[in-house]
Amino acid sequence: MGLIRSYKKEDLPELLDAWYTASLVVHPFLTEEFFEQERKDIQEIYMPKAETYVYELDGQVVGYIALLGNEVGAIFVHSDFQGKGIGKKLMDYAKNIREYLVLDVFKKNKIGRAFYDKYGFKQIDEHIHEETGNVLLRLELRN
Repeated sequence: MGLIRSYKKEDLPELLDAWYTASLVVHPFLTEEFFEQERKDIQEIYMPKAETYVYELDGQVVGYIALLGNEVGAIFVHSDFQGKGIGKKLMDYAKNIREYLVLDVFKKNKIGRAFYDKYGFKQIDEHIHEETGNVLLRLELRN
């Protein structure tokens, strides 16, 4: 049985492992150089600013959601644990503590887009991700 709890610094290695394995599945169009920079940015920029909750299963962090106010800055589930409802549980948790949620998803991320569509997010904007040149969709979920 899994549980959702607040992130602790010692969770970082497992959190990064969940992020990386999931990113390879949903972002095959991104470069290894981009992933290397993101790994640094997650540790140095995003994690210190975000309100992060992890999904722990049998003592292991297998997924997480990072919130910046009403923005879902990240939601990732380790590739070995996808399809088990963990992402939905993390999103349910965020939805219950926020009035509304917004996020960006790469247009090419078919898996993520299907998850957000099923969850009820609606597209409100579209723009170019400067670092990669890929199209990002801005989505919103109102309670």
